[in-house]
Amino acid sequence: MTNTRPGMLPPTSSSGEAASLFGAPERRRAPRIAPLSADVYAHGVATVPDVSLQDLKARPRKAGEASFFYFDHHFQFNAVKVLPGEYYVANENLVIMTVLGSCIAACLWDSRMRVGGMNHFMLPDGDSADVSGRYGSYAMELLINEMLKLGARRETMQAKIFGGAQVMHNFTTMNVGERNTSFVVNYLQTERIPIVSEDVLDIYPRKVVFFPATGKAMVKRLAHTHPDALAEQEVRGNAATVAKSTAGGSVDLF
Repeated sequence: MTNTRPGMLPPTSSSGEAASLFGAPERRRAPRIAPLSADVYAHGVATVPDVSLQDLKARPRKAGEASFFYFDHHFQFNAVKVLPGEYYVANENLVIMTVLGSCIAACLWDSRMRVGGMNHFMLPDGDSADVSGRYGSYAMELLINEMLKLGARRETMQAKIFGGAQVMHNFTTMNVGERNTSFVVNYLQTERIPIVSEDVLDIYPRKVVFFPATGKAMVKRLAHTHPDALAEQEVRGNAATVAKSTAGGSVDLF
């Protein structure tokens, strides 16, 4: 029996049957965490500014920072799309979104400073000389550090994780999705950042929408129609291809 948490859509009735067919596990849960001490909030909660689409596009970009900005007509927010190997951190009223297959997106949020961010990594780790957001070991460190620069603190951070799907059933021997999921869970446990919700594993691609000012996350399981194409895009990490194929339309609406 799966539990549906706030901000997440319930799985379709066929998801369990499909997962059983391909032997891919599914995991959705919301573990309880102890409340933070009162002194953490002694300085109050930060206010959240608005930002225009023009200003977002005009800002200089850091290496690996997402830069595909648009106006999301469904949510009526300015939005940024995080592509494979990228991240984005903000303390403003906007939407951060991505589309996942076997990749993982970690959404971190500081409830006191109202700073949130998302990354999108493809593999747990790689060559030590390859410093890239494609690998979880670097992507997680980069995301946390960028949040700290905006005033976040580790003790007030919480995480929501998504992805790790087995989108191609002939990739079972590689267990890419499972490896990615295990990595991010262990990493956050080591960093003592609690995972307050997750929607990982199974066989379905996912669209994830994250509101960095409030910490709210929404996920939609996409139709399992073209898994080969999505897997190929993730392997290639081709930003132009991913952006073009997931740029909007009724298919992606929640």
